[in-house]
Amino acid sequence: MVLVAIVAGAATGIVLGLLGSGGSIIAVPALLYLLHVEPKQAIAMSLGIVAITATIAAFDNWRRGNVDIRVAAVFGLFGVAGTFGGTRLGVHTPVALQLGLFAMVMLAAAWRMLKTKKQLLRQPAQLAGAGGPSIDIAESENLKAHLGQIALLGIGVGALTGLVGVGGGFLIVPALVLLSGIPMKTAIGTSLAIVAANSSTGFAGYMGVVPVDWMMMVSFTAVTVAGSFAGTRLAHRVSQETLKRSFGVFLVFVASYILLKSVL
Repeated sequence: MVLVAIVAGAATGIVLGLLGSGGSIIAVPALLYLLHVEPKQAIAMSLGIVAITATIAAFDNWRRGNVDIRVAAVFGLFGVAGTFGGTRLGVHTPVALQLGLFAMVMLAAAWRMLKTKKQLLRQPAQLAGAGGPSIDIAESENLKAHLGQIALLGIGVGALTGLVGVGGGFLIVPALVLLSGIPMKTAIGTSLAIVAANSSTGFAGYMGVVPVDWMMMVSFTAVTVAGSFAGTRLAHRVSQETLKRSFGVFLVFVASYILLKSVL
């Protein structure tokens, strides 16, 4: 049991550090099927685990200059509001429905990760020309121009976080690149900050309503945090496309298992 928790926690952290997303998508099934935690308890504990891990990983990225505080604050504000509503709904949602939605989210994440990469957008430097100030102006204009879309997406991702226990990084990262115009590396770091805020709100929403195995959660979190640092270091050495495709295939298998085990 201890070995299983270590392996699952390490995998959760490594994926979170590598991709800026995917932590909960691994943590929830691991808690459910490997550590035999009850579904709502697994969702609540997953939110707590990812909240702590993402906070630490986001701080590490911030020190490296890979977090856009302004974008994180705008997206996170709406995300926290959505998460609060999602947790209120999640507490009363039937377990079968929650797990079914969770599996659908996993399949959506897999679809996005398995898509062929298309160079549809230019990077901010290409949009604004060379030089830091010009890039900042371009990003600011993108942020203002797409504020309504960012607000809606923030609320939607937050609601999903609270309802089924996923941080939503797989949606946040591309949205930040598309709507805010920030580079991919910054989008991953900023996503971690947003995921930290959303997951913290979600965990707080389940507290007092759903029981938490604190010993298991602390142990799982400690290994996850260590894994996230390893993932952040590996992110600079491993092909992102290879990682995304491998993770996408993994998600399809796990989502199918959840549907067969818990819904069908």
